[in-house]
Amino acid sequence: MNFWAFLWQFMKKTLIVFIWLILILPLLVLGAEKDLEVKGKRLISKKPPFSLPLPSEFRLAHFTTVENPAENSLTRTSILIREKGKQVEEMLILQIADKTNPQAGPMIAPPLRPYAEKRLYGKGRVKKKETEIEYLIQLMAWNPEAPSLQPIVKKGSVVPAHWALQGQMLFPFEGEHAVFIRYSKDVRSFGLKVSDKGDDWNKDSLSGIEKKAYETFEKAFMEMMDSLRF
Repeated sequence: MNFWAFLWQFMKKTLIVFIWLILILPLLVLGAEKDLEVKGKRLISKKPPFSLPLPSEFRLAHFTTVENPAENSLTRTSILIREKGKQVEEMLILQIADKTNPQAGPMIAPPLRPYAEKRLYGKGRVKKKETEIEYLIQLMAWNPEAPSLQPIVKKGSVVPAHWALQGQMLFPFEGEHAVFIRYSKDVRSFGLKVSDKGDDWNKDSLSGIEKKAYETFEKAFMEMMDSLRF
């Protein structure tokens, strides 16, 4: 193949990809807007129907869907962020698994597991109407290299490699859906003097500024969960 033929083939493939992106990205955004709304400090899901107050004003940074034929489900993932400049300070990841086969059994939510027991501050279950919500609060490390965060990193958001406080909520919904919510906040956003050392955040020795930061986060997370409405 000569140079001009190679160049033509390359340009043709590039054009096809470009056209595909133009066509498919608006459909993904419309899909997100159809099932999910963010109004100020409130997240509204239409499928399944619930609303969740947010501790800050977030923007929807990424939305995707993945089919899981072996599990008879489809998973919708939304990443919401609040930034200071281009750096992410708060992040909320919402994953909703929808049952795709009416003949399959009800959706089952597996139990939550912490990343490290020594930095697990609390876990439990609360019941709202007929729905039981499992939750936990822990310290975890943001990893900007994580595959799940690449969509927002590639769009220009800076995810710092910092410790973050994280709250998780998990609940099934009428056997047709399973909802998984992860809200996290960079520990440095609580003040410059907050420690970057993981051992200073161990639950058995938590004190001082770190303890105050955790208590502030815990209060915001528990209020968010208590105000969840179906």
